[in-house]
Amino acid sequence: MTENLEKETALVEAILYLESDPIDEAAIGRISGLAKDIVQAALVNLEERYADADSGLELSRIGGGVMISPKREYWDNLKERYGKKNEGKISRAAMETLSIIAYSQPITRTEIEAIRGVSADNMMRLLLEKELIREVGKKDVPGKPVQYGTTKEFLKIFRLNSIADLPKLSESDIDRFELEGER
Repeated sequence: MTENLEKETALVEAILYLESDPIDEAAIGRISGLAKDIVQAALVNLEERYADADSGLELSRIGGGVMISPKREYWDNLKERYGKKNEGKISRAAMETLSIIAYSQPITRTEIEAIRGVSADNMMRLLLEKELIREVGKKDVPGKPVQYGTTKEFLKIFRLNSIADLPKLSESDIDRFELEGER
């Protein structure tokens, strides 16, 4: 760790500890009064500190922000007690709907139903309530149906920095997620 940044690194760490959601570097700078390059250096220092085997924490980059979280290797042992109460398990049908939205966004309810082959009303309502999806616009076709996409909460729960970090689909899965005539 750079010696002259010990106090700055400690300040950034305290801010990250107090924030319950990922926070971007600019916000850390505003809260701390530190310059962008100092915030970035402090984050590097924290990443190095947390990389040690004796640390149970890591810096997670989620949705364009940074937060302190338990190392992934420990999370399975901890999530039962410390996971958010409202994260609760979602049904297989809701997870399937969420997957379709994540991989195909922006997408309309009708398109989701065409891929799933069943009504998506209840699943969409559940995913909207849990703030895993949101309205992202309207499709430029007659009737202007609402299009849906995932949220920062989705990224946070699945510990992704962006949608680009979703696992890659196999060819057969790609075919399943596309509507007729899209290829």
